[in-house]
Amino acid sequence: MSINTVAVLGAGHGGCAAAADLGRRGYSVRLHARSAERLAPLRERGGIEVRGVQQGLVPVDLMTTDLGEAVRGADLIMLVVPSVAHEPYARGLAPLLDGRKPIFLNPGHTGGGLHLLHELRRAGYRGPIKSCETVTLTYITRMEGPATVNIYSYTTRLRFAALPGRHADEMFALIAPLYPNIVKATSVLETGLNNLNAVFHPPGMIMNAGWIERRHGDFLFYREGFSQAVGRVTEAVDQERLAVAKALGVPAVSFLDLFHAAGLTTDAARASGNIARACEESEPNRTIKAPPSLDHRYVHEDIGYGLVPMAELGRLAGVATPTIDALVQLAGLAVTIDYRRHGLTLERLGLASKTPAELQDFVETC
Repeated sequence: MSINTVAVLGAGHGGCAAAADLGRRGYSVRLHARSAERLAPLRERGGIEVRGVQQGLVPVDLMTTDLGEAVRGADLIMLVVPSVAHEPYARGLAPLLDGRKPIFLNPGHTGGGLHLLHELRRAGYRGPIKSCETVTLTYITRMEGPATVNIYSYTTRLRFAALPGRHADEMFALIAPLYPNIVKATSVLETGLNNLNAVFHPPGMIMNAGWIERRHGDFLFYREGFSQAVGRVTEAVDQERLAVAKALGVPAVSFLDLFHAAGLTTDAARASGNIARACEESEPNRTIKAPPSLDHRYVHEDIGYGLVPMAELGRLAGVATPTIDALVQLAGLAVTIDYRRHGLTLERLGLASKTPAELQDFVETC
């Protein structure tokens, strides 16, 4: 099977980047957004204005709020949405799937594919599924206007896994022509437990909360927000993540090595072992400002759908995660959301009551 037509679900930073990039490279793209207001400036412009690794106005074959229209006839369904949107998309997709159309979560973050499968089952879908995911987005990108996206770079050496894992070779062969920078991981547990965003966005947000609220994000998040203190807390989160992965028998790489392999920092910063320096010397992130408030995916997604499932997997494996737990607690107090209750728990991953051995079998066969 080869891919000619892609249904890109989501019209934010990543979705517009994917639609513009794939469209520029000759793929037929259907772009879906859940609101007509989001598509209005794209329709008015006649497509997506792209800058960076691609240039120019890229027409989009179809832009729609009708999910059925977007996926009908597509060779691939690509979800390019925050993790918090997986549940509503699962409800919408459940009556549209027949088991033959592959689904690509770009990205899956921590447990995205497992969560999507669980929600599809809850919505009544009982057929087979072939899904795959990258650990983070395939692009370093930001919207610079309602119809303009800047793709600063492609993410390099990006871990990729299939769910069920028995389809790994088939799904890798399918997606590699679109994204040659992907590399095969052992399972979605490996991609999930190597989620960079969950490691450094939460310390960056919570420890800079006063500055974010006072300045409404008017500072360089990576270059100015990651002081040595923030870097030390990030390192503690990273060590807990690695301990969880080790207990579950899942390959995991340090934050610095992942950050460097993704093309996000310098050789010298990696060699220094200093996370703050690595963030300060991140050329692709050089001009990116902080979010304007704590009401942002760097908190809701990277804590509720990043740190919470890491802590939950730690609980399953019998590994303590005190720094992660502290950040989850502080974030919940700061934004008045109980992330332990509303985040991605073992129950919402479909993993409640499973042992570590059963977990490994489940992700391979499910």
